[in-house]
Amino acid sequence: MLILASNSPRRKELLAQIGVACEVIPGTYAEDVPGRDNPEKFVDIQAAGKAASVALRYPDHWVLGADTVVAADGKILGKPRHEAEAVRMLAGLSGRSHAVYTGVALQKGDVVYRHVEKTIVTFRTLGEEEISAYVASGEPMDKAGAYGIQGKGAVFVERIDGDYANVVGLPLCAVYRLMRNAGIAV
Repeated sequence: MLILASNSPRRKELLAQIGVACEVIPGTYAEDVPGRDNPEKFVDIQAAGKAASVALRYPDHWVLGADTVVAADGKILGKPRHEAEAVRMLAGLSGRSHAVYTGVALQKGDVVYRHVEKTIVTFRTLGEEEISAYVASGEPMDKAGAYGIQGKGAVFVERIDGDYANVVGLPLCAVYRLMRNAGIAV
């Protein structure tokens, strides 16, 4: 059985969508690492660190680590700390394109397969009232970039270029390829 080194219910649901059963054992990797100025490098380091922190305890199991960030103008937008920050993030994404990066690492013992997926998301122009209403719903508060494409935030998305599942939090096509390369039957 695959171990998912993440507390994300969305990642577990996405794996179930493609028929992959997993046990959730969150990683203990500290998330404040170098590379914050480079979103691609950052998610790669994060995913590998999460997978390794669990793989050390379970060396005979395949462990999947993942990390997703939203980046605009080269800056990482994390989860908003408060409603005012969520409003600022959404206003900054309004009428523009941004990138969603997810790093994935699949590890068993000393064997590691890694990948970083990038998807471009374009928001339509948002009104102040709809931003306020969305933030008041509470949905953006636990989401990188202050929105969830799989929820109410979907109405903000005018276009995506790349893997939709990546924006939700796990690039399924890339994960499937890594699992096949590792010899894991899916």
